[in-house]
Order: sequence, then C-alpha cells, then structure tokens
Amino acid sequence: QKDEIGIQAVRGGSIVGEHDVIFAGQDEVITFQHTAYSKAIFAKGAVSAAKFLAGKEPGLYTMADVIG
Repeated sequence: QKDEIGIQAVRGGSIVGEHDVIFAGQDEVITFQHTAYSKAIFAKGAVSAAKFLAGKEPGLYTMADVIG
C-alpha cells in the first residue's frame, strides 16, 4: 500500500545476514544491499560499541557516536 513500510525476514543457506533497503517509486526501484557471510562482523561491532561505552556516563548513544 502507499506510504506503507514493509519489513520481512528470511534465513537460509550460508548467509547469516542479508539486509536490503528498497526505495520503490511508480516507475523505478533503488536498492541498497548488505550481505554478511560470518557473524564475526556483528561481534566486531558489538565489541567496538562496548569499548566505546566503557566509562561513559549513562545516557543515549548511537552507532554514529561509536563510529565518530
């Protein structure tokens, strides 16, 4: 439907994470895709975020804060 944001999840094979952002217009589609074949990349991000948060004051932080 118009103005609807759809979300779906599919898992299978050796791909541990596939993420698509789709901008669909009436006459065209633009797609950005990220595919992960190992969970190591997610663990690396989690460790980086944990190191960033160590010693910080309680508050709301985003990955933009972590990345700098």
